[in-house]
Amino acid sequence: MTQRNGIRGRRDHFLHSEASGVREEANGMEREKVQEALDCESEEGGQGGERRDSVAVKGAVTAPDGGWGWVVLVATIMVLALTLAFPSCVGIFYTDLQNEFHASNSETSWVPSIMTSVLHAGGPFCSVLVERLGCRATVMLGGVLSGLGMAASSFTQSISQLYITAGVITGLGFCFSFQPAVTILGHYFVRRRAFANAMSSTGTALGLCTLPFLGNYLHTELGWRGSFLVLGAVLLNCCVCGAVMRPLQPPRHRGQPLMNHGPPPPEEEKGRLRTISSCLLASLSKHMAFDQFCNNSRYCAFAIGITWMMLGFVVPLVYLVPYATANNMEQGRAALLLSILGIVNIIVRPPFGIVVNMPWFKGRHIYVFASALLVNGLSNSICCIGPSFPVLLTYVMVYGLSMSVVGSLMFTVLMDTVEMSRFPSALGLLAIMESITLLIGPPLAGILVDSTGQYFHVFFACSAVVASSAVFLMVSFYWLDKEERKASKQGQPATAPDPARPAADVAPGCQYSSVSTEGDKDKASANGDECITSP
Repeated sequence: MTQRNGIRGRRDHFLHSEASGVREEANGMEREKVQEALDCESEEGGQGGERRDSVAVKGAVTAPDGGWGWVVLVATIMVLALTLAFPSCVGIFYTDLQNEFHASNSETSWVPSIMTSVLHAGGPFCSVLVERLGCRATVMLGGVLSGLGMAASSFTQSISQLYITAGVITGLGFCFSFQPAVTILGHYFVRRRAFANAMSSTGTALGLCTLPFLGNYLHTELGWRGSFLVLGAVLLNCCVCGAVMRPLQPPRHRGQPLMNHGPPPPEEEKGRLRTISSCLLASLSKHMAFDQFCNNSRYCAFAIGITWMMLGFVVPLVYLVPYATANNMEQGRAALLLSILGIVNIIVRPPFGIVVNMPWFKGRHIYVFASALLVNGLSNSICCIGPSFPVLLTYVMVYGLSMSVVGSLMFTVLMDTVEMSRFPSALGLLAIMESITLLIGPPLAGILVDSTGQYFHVFFACSAVVASSAVFLMVSFYWLDKEERKASKQGQPATAPDPARPAADVAPGCQYSSVSTEGDKDKASANGDECITSP
């Protein structure tokens, strides 16, 4: 009996050991699979230019569509309130800057123009910083830069110094805060992405609502120099907002950057200049979507239309207060017009974000966007009627309603046009193109005012520019949709490659997908990919 129990015990011990070995082997295989997924993520980040704190692969991190994402949404709203709305509020100090530096309308208008242009043109630099530092650190760095820029502006002694401090430094800080905030929000929300983008766009409205009141109060109490110093301290709150934008997964060191992968070309075959140019081209192709601009017809049309639109879209906000005060309106009432514009946006954007997330709007975002843009452009003609408060109040109401729709759908349309894995680079290229027209728009308007002595010519010109861009977008996308339907009826693929699945963005062996919305799910099922998460 004792011998039998001993044999049974040894057998049980053997079976237990064998089971433990199987479990250990299974755990080892599981660890290998996890490591392969992480390696795959690293490879994809190196090849596709993904941000390391936001990339998600199959079996890794999925977009929560809630939870901490709501905190990130609130932080993004605050960042947009402090960045996108700020250049428009410089108009409150417009007259003081003219008197202080004895500058013309054209010279003074370069201040908000450079600020807005650099805000958009810094996209590629921001993309590089996000890849190296992550979204959180880049937003915080932008808050420091913008705060220091405005604080330094309070000590300037010439209009040219103001171009550097308020224009370049502050604008670059706005860029470093704004673009990573919008990008990481797209990673946190997939199914509710249209709603999240619409809600985040209320940040611009919130800034338009509060910053004029704050600026007017500071202007009355402290003058323009003291106001700039206090506003610099206010902009440091972007650092607080960036601190809560934690990544969806821990950042990983990927080893060498993209341009250093592989053996370097020998110096005897390639000169130093050619080596530098090849590295520059590799970096540009990574952080700017030139391939999308050349091969994706929808993105090309959207980028051209938005670039033309920006020539006159923000100019009315810069010249609204000077137009009112030049016609004997009190500055407090003139600043109230901007605040009313912000209030209209705050009221309209949240419910519109819920409505536009309905299934009926799937595939129709661009047409709703273009229609609202057409109304927005035509509304500028209302200012030509007269400078009275009732007329300008009617103008800001109509302009605010249409602006709410445009702002709510701006990034949603772009996300519908390109793959989310290419969204940062597509946004970077679009920002560069926008910066050109944003830079020259206000100065051209200033020249028009100086030559004619009347402000209403500016609003008439902006009406023509914005309305024509809306018509261009409508006609272009209607023609592209018609061509795709014709090609599908003939059983042939569309002329333009599907931008939602660029093979170059997917590393071998990775089932990576950024598809989230219902429309994207249809595209994913057609390609045999699984809808997982937002990159």
